[in-house]
Amino acid sequence: MQKKYVPLVVFLAALLVFAAHLGARAVLSSPTFALAEEKRIYLTFDDGPSTVVTARILDTLQEENVKATFFIVSARVHGREETLRRIVREGHTVGIHSATHVYSQIYASDEALLADVAECADCIRRVTGVTPRVYRFPGGGSAARERQTRLLSDRGLKVVRWNAVCGDEEIRNADAETLVRESIRTAGKKNTVVLLLHDSAPHAATAEALPAIIAHFRAAGYVFCAY
Repeated sequence: MQKKYVPLVVFLAALLVFAAHLGARAVLSSPTFALAEEKRIYLTFDDGPSTVVTARILDTLQEENVKATFFIVSARVHGREETLRRIVREGHTVGIHSATHVYSQIYASDEALLADVAECADCIRRVTGVTPRVYRFPGGGSAARERQTRLLSDRGLKVVRWNAVCGDEEIRNADAETLVRESIRTAGKKNTVVLLLHDSAPHAATAEALPAIIAHFRAAGYVFCAY
């Protein structure tokens, strides 16, 4: 009885070999496409909160449905507690920048740095109920930045730097159009852009430039992210 099935088995085996051969040729002849890396941009605002500028920035972010990250100076929170609460309430990330923004005090020692960080973090927790998890060095850090980055990482803080600027600190008296152009220029063709902006009181032009900055990067296919 078993011998009757031998030709069928041989035929099925040959069919499988032939199908495998066709599949291999199809794979070899098909074009290959590399998956494009997602383009992301992080809008990061330093040195606030301020009353008018931060509020204008928050209005724009709300209108555009964009989330951002605010690295605050806790000495500037008094009288602006509601602005800080609004940042959190509208889904943005609040990070530690400094208690005082006085470099000579902050970078006097590791102990001074940690005390400054703790003071700013305590303010954020007290006002918003949120425990901050991200940090940015005032002025970009000191000569000991790498070691101090490890020091802060050991305490559960992610240190966030930047790789593009809008120019609101680098270019004196820059208007909104200049800030848009500088944002585009410094971002270049990076797939991940961490854009440095400021929302302290002297930076009205930054708030004015923000809608055009968002429009450019959105049209270029970037996804807006917060830390």
